[in-house]
Amino acid sequence: MQLKIMPKKKCLSAGRVPLILFLCQMISALEVPLDLVQPPTITQQSPKDYIIDPRENIVIQCEAKGKPPPSFSWTRNGTHFDIDKDPLVTMSPGSGTLIINIMSEGKAETYEGIYQCTARNERGAAVSNNIVIRPSRSPLWTKEKLEPMTLRNGQPLVLPCRPPVGLPPPIIFWMDNSFQRLPQSERVSQGLNGDLYFSNVLPEDTREDYICYARFNHTQTIQQKQPISVKVISVDELNDTIAANLSDTEFYGAKSSRERPPMFLTPEGNASSKEELRGNTLSLECIAEGLPTPIIHWIKEDGTLPTNRTFYKNFRKTLQIIHVSEADSGKYQCIAKNALGVIHHTISVTVKAAPYWIMAPRNLVLSPGEDGNLICRANGNPKPRISWLTNGVPIEIAPDDPSRKIDGDIIIFSNVQERSSAVYQCNASNEYGYLLANAFVNVLAEPPRILTSANTLYQVIANTPALLDCAFFGSPLPTIEWFKGTKGSALREDIYVLHENGTLEIPVAQKDSTGLYTCVARNKLGMTKNEVQLEIKDPTSIIKQPEHAVVQRGGMVSFECKVKHDHTLIPTVQWLKDNDELPNDGRFTVDKDHLVVSDVGDSDGGTYTCVANTTLDNVSASAVLSVVDVPNPPFDLELTNHLDKSVQLSWTPGDDNNSPITKFIIEYEDSMHEAGLWHHQTEVSGTQTTAQLKLSPYVNYSFRVVAVNNIGRSLPSEASEQYLTKAAEPDKNPTTVEGIGSEPDNLLITWKPLNGFESNGPGLQYKVSWRQKDGDDEWTSVVVANVSKYIVSGTPTFVPYLVKVQALNDVGFAPEPAIVMGHSGEDLPMVAPGNVRVNVVNSTLAEVHWDPVPLKSIRGHLQGYRIYYWKAQSLSKRSKRHIEKKILTFQGSKTRGMLPGLEPFSHYILNVRVVNGKGEGPASPDRVFNTPEGVPGAPSFLKIVNPTLDSLTLEWDPPSHPNGILTEYTLKYQPINSTHELGPLVDLKIPANKTRWTLKNLNFSTRYKFYFYAQTSAGSGSQITEEAVTTVDEAMASRQVDIATQGWFIGLMCAVALLILILLIVCFIRRNKGGKYPVKEKEDAHADPEIQPMKEDDGTFGEYSDTEGHNPSKNGSRTSSNRTVKKGDSDDSLVDYGEGVNGQFNEDGSFIGQYSGKKEKEPAEGNESSEAPSPVNAMNSFV
Repeated sequence: MQLKIMPKKKCLSAGRVPLILFLCQMISALEVPLDLVQPPTITQQSPKDYIIDPRENIVIQCEAKGKPPPSFSWTRNGTHFDIDKDPLVTMSPGSGTLIINIMSEGKAETYEGIYQCTARNERGAAVSNNIVIRPSRSPLWTKEKLEPMTLRNGQPLVLPCRPPVGLPPPIIFWMDNSFQRLPQSERVSQGLNGDLYFSNVLPEDTREDYICYARFNHTQTIQQKQPISVKVISVDELNDTIAANLSDTEFYGAKSSRERPPMFLTPEGNASSKEELRGNTLSLECIAEGLPTPIIHWIKEDGTLPTNRTFYKNFRKTLQIIHVSEADSGKYQCIAKNALGVIHHTISVTVKAAPYWIMAPRNLVLSPGEDGNLICRANGNPKPRISWLTNGVPIEIAPDDPSRKIDGDIIIFSNVQERSSAVYQCNASNEYGYLLANAFVNVLAEPPRILTSANTLYQVIANTPALLDCAFFGSPLPTIEWFKGTKGSALREDIYVLHENGTLEIPVAQKDSTGLYTCVARNKLGMTKNEVQLEIKDPTSIIKQPEHAVVQRGGMVSFECKVKHDHTLIPTVQWLKDNDELPNDGRFTVDKDHLVVSDVGDSDGGTYTCVANTTLDNVSASAVLSVVDVPNPPFDLELTNHLDKSVQLSWTPGDDNNSPITKFIIEYEDSMHEAGLWHHQTEVSGTQTTAQLKLSPYVNYSFRVVAVNNIGRSLPSEASEQYLTKAAEPDKNPTTVEGIGSEPDNLLITWKPLNGFESNGPGLQYKVSWRQKDGDDEWTSVVVANVSKYIVSGTPTFVPYLVKVQALNDVGFAPEPAIVMGHSGEDLPMVAPGNVRVNVVNSTLAEVHWDPVPLKSIRGHLQGYRIYYWKAQSLSKRSKRHIEKKILTFQGSKTRGMLPGLEPFSHYILNVRVVNGKGEGPASPDRVFNTPEGVPGAPSFLKIVNPTLDSLTLEWDPPSHPNGILTEYTLKYQPINSTHELGPLVDLKIPANKTRWTLKNLNFSTRYKFYFYAQTSAGSGSQITEEAVTTVDEAMASRQVDIATQGWFIGLMCAVALLILILLIVCFIRRNKGGKYPVKEKEDAHADPEIQPMKEDDGTFGEYSDTEGHNPSKNGSRTSSNRTVKKGDSDDSLVDYGEGVNGQFNEDGSFIGQYSGKKEKEPAEGNESSEAPSPVNAMNSFV
């Protein structure tokens, strides 16, 4: 519940004492209950100046209250108005309102006059204002003959209106025969008196229907003046005959149309005065004529114009100040100025004032024997005169009352009695008007009564003021006390505020303010009390407010509004747009906490407010939705100030769609040369609406404008009108001019032609000029059509020329062109480089030197030198092979170069040639050089054949790239035991002419690893590695063969094979299922039985070490633990031997597999070789 706080009573006693209301003797705005005796009070009356519509009945209002109910009477023009004698006049029942029925008969003018109403009962009489009744009038214009006006261009003109005097005054405006308002401007405007003023006339002011209209709002009628005809002519238009028949006096004025300084049309002279009443609107006007049209400015002498009350109307020709006061009096100056002079006019303003209240008298309720005052104070200019009446009669002639005393604007009452009750009237008047106020003195003896309903429940939001009413009445005036609860002392004013009308205010109500409050009213005639209940509620708040949003047209936006409230209150949430209801549109969706607007359009922009209402409070939060988009296209393109090489383009911007325009892009189309193709012309800032555009000659221009904001570019505007510029000589020449010969005896001159836009006129051609640079020849010139090249024939080979190309058209030549140097055509060089020398750096690199050829022999642009070289043969091989020539080019004038990537110990041949733009010159004499020996490549292959119990035979082929003369081979080998550890390394030198070697005295059934490489005088080459196994002794082999022929052995082998197969299947399944098992098992599952020798002591399968790699100088593992074969390691695996296509069983049940050796890296690099199969070893693996 929203409670209005009333002013705090100023008569409260100070200190921490019981909060008792001691009211002053004069009490204002005390309402007497209508059930108690009281004098009349006027409650409603017609305005003082009452203009009536003569077509309707006249109603003069007069309503009053009192106890007993008052009776009414009227006076008209100061005498009693007997309504019973006039059948057209009746008085409304229960009131004093008069109804004069003039619609059936009678005239309104009959009832014009000054009326006053009196309401009377036994306690006194109240009177109304003097009500002046006047019927409205809208008279017709007086018939008059209006002569046409003819005047020269530039002269001033005033068209008079002079409307008929109406009541109230009419509103004036000028229109034509079509009821269209005549346009007004700084040059043409309507004055306050209704006349139409022209500072200077123009030919377009010529018309025959200048009509002044007067609108009478009260009667809703419009009257019109006869049309006025105006013709504006130029003196040059008057022929000699007309000039002879017309005298100067027949023109409106005799001033010429030449430019002139300003002169005031109204007001006249240099000074004038103006008087206005306080509270009205002050209107000051200055209208000046002159050519060019003057501009008006206003100032206040010795002061400033009030900021918030000053307005300019009628193109600053009228100054208005609203709600004027005496402080606005002073001198105001209007200044009219044009290019030829300045004039001033001073208006002295005096502000007068009709009477206005400072303190109007108020009703006074007293008990018998009390004292009191009636005060009536008013002001005005001039100061008003105060007069008193009692019961409508001047107090000077009214019955005497010993309890009252008049002291100017105060009536003092003392020891009043019941007979002192009366209605007093105070009249304040001066020459500009009057004020009349009724105030009664009512003498009553009444015990206290509380007018507020009992047990009223007040609900207030926490932390806001709580106002508990206790409206009361009594005479003498009761004192008021407030208590909280049923017991306790009166409330003190250090926390609470008690108002004159008995209201208790709790400035900041808290939760502990909740409870029962008791109001007690006492006077000497009795006591009464009233109880009210106060509840404090939690405030409603918006804990999540909507946020401002910027959305592009067609997008979606969501506003959130979360409300927190007291649990006993039920809030309603309403969304407003611009303080009005949301549009009835399906695009607006409201749920519990959100407002969603989809497909946002321009009309959706504005302020969205979430309002949460309860019965006690309401809160709101707002957010602004800005709907943005690219700007609308500019329009109304106009070309002005047409010059040969420039034009001014102006336009009107389209709507920026809530995103300010940052720039305008101006584009042009040349419909003569490139119709339909738009080019960028220039850009201007978003605040400009004009641009001065530079133009090229002989172009048929059209322009369009594109607006740009932060969202993007608008669509282009409509194209402007076309503007064809005059032809002119070209202002530029072709670019990219070059002179290059295409043949040894010509000069090809090329250039980039001008486009049509750059031609500047018809007949575009080119003047091509050339001469030798180092000669004394004159320029040779030729004019060619609009092409891009010209060939000069018969030129010397590769001679520098000076070239220039100049544009011309039918109007003239372009400026002198720039000179470009070129050359006639090149020919092949004539001389080979001399003194070619070769320095062999190493076996693969050589450095070549040569002497440069003479520049004249190059006959072209030197591109560089080119070396051709090839290997004739290898010094270690006499067989011929295909010769592959290689080429290296060295740019520029270098005289040395390096030949990389040569083959060692080879015979090479080379020559050198010079290169120009045409091609290569002759080759220099061939130079021969040999590369030294290098280290050899690896032997072509290495294999082990014929293994026996204690020997192995090695076979090989020499390296395919010996890179010199082989001096010897080096063979290194070492045994590998059952744990795959390497034994001691044996080093053996073998003559270079050998390709087979047998090693003897080896251990039986032992694996050996071999490292083999060739050597030249330059060093050792790459090595190749291989492994092999010696066989077991013959006796054991014989036993094995005999056993193999036994049936039981065959069965045993089958069982073993079946077990191995089962083992393989189990391992395969476990591996596929990701099962984990020891490395030992994994190695066993993938091991090759052929290469797992039996331990000498127990005959079990050997295991590989988990150490990767091995070195001839160290013991180590043969393979990695996962049995993956890498380069330099063995490829042996169960897959290769058990499932490979080369695996098979022998007749005796032994497994035969092919064993292949692979390359294996050692400290000295090795290559691949193969190892012979070992069926005996395969057998050993199964025993």
